[in-house]
Amino acid sequence: MSDALPVVCLMGPTASGKTDIAVDLTARWPFEIISVDSAMVYKGMDIGTAKPDADTLTRAPHRLIDFLDPAEPYSAARFRDDAMAAIDEIHATGRIPLLVGGTMLYYRALLQGLSDLPDADPTIRARLEAEAEVEGWEALHRRLVAVDPAAARRIHPNDPQRIQRALEVHALTGRPMTELQQGRKAPNLPWPVWRIGLMPAQRTWLHARIARRFEAMMAAGLEAEVEALMVRGDLHLGLPALRAVGYRQVWEYLAGEYDRDEAQRRGIVATRQLAKRQITWMRSEPALTVIECDRPAVADRVRRTVAEHLGGL
Repeated sequence: MSDALPVVCLMGPTASGKTDIAVDLTARWPFEIISVDSAMVYKGMDIGTAKPDADTLTRAPHRLIDFLDPAEPYSAARFRDDAMAAIDEIHATGRIPLLVGGTMLYYRALLQGLSDLPDADPTIRARLEAEAEVEGWEALHRRLVAVDPAAARRIHPNDPQRIQRALEVHALTGRPMTELQQGRKAPNLPWPVWRIGLMPAQRTWLHARIARRFEAMMAAGLEAEVEALMVRGDLHLGLPALRAVGYRQVWEYLAGEYDRDEAQRRGIVATRQLAKRQITWMRSEPALTVIECDRPAVADRVRRTVAEHLGGL
């Protein structure tokens, strides 16, 4: 093993069991968890993000959760800065950072670097949101096919946030986002990185878990959580926080667009679509040790993998 302390990444689609396994690992090795989740950063968004409860956080503290107001944007570039600082702080104590989550864009920003893309433009974003309200996101995805076909192949028609960003970059620069991303500089990271990926062999297993978890979230008070966000008066569905799966669907139900059963159905479908995108991203990750999370004794297999990596630590 290198003299430099490593960074371990535990990746996986939503509902694959990452948090439970990460907490188990912290009880066995000198790990400290850094969350890699674009929704858990927000305060007041606990149920719908499956944020760890107080008891779990006492046993296994998580960095980069619950520190932003939902009105504030958070970017991959800001995550990279925050994660690098957290990694340095954890290493300084002689412990090992364990990055846990499913926001694959954040992993890519940290591990593969960022391209020189323009900052977000609120005016262009508002215009695209308004056009999507009239035409639908599938129509905007067809527009993306015309201006950046490579990005359109990567981005699902049901992924409004990434469609909007790709069209925004083209509107700001006149160039395809794919072309600009090819200038990404690979980071010179000063520590070894090990990637572990939880991946279901059977998608039906994950779909069943997603449905059960979303139903449990609704029963646990997701509706009241979203209502508390709505009554603030300063939040809207154009904000990144409210694009999180589940929140948009419950918000639209509370706004009278459809009933509770339809909100639950749409929330489950949106979560399955998110999981599919996460798995697609994971398949392109280099040097990823894949562990099938729908097989028996998955925690034991993760422990053995970690023990092989860490040796005598």
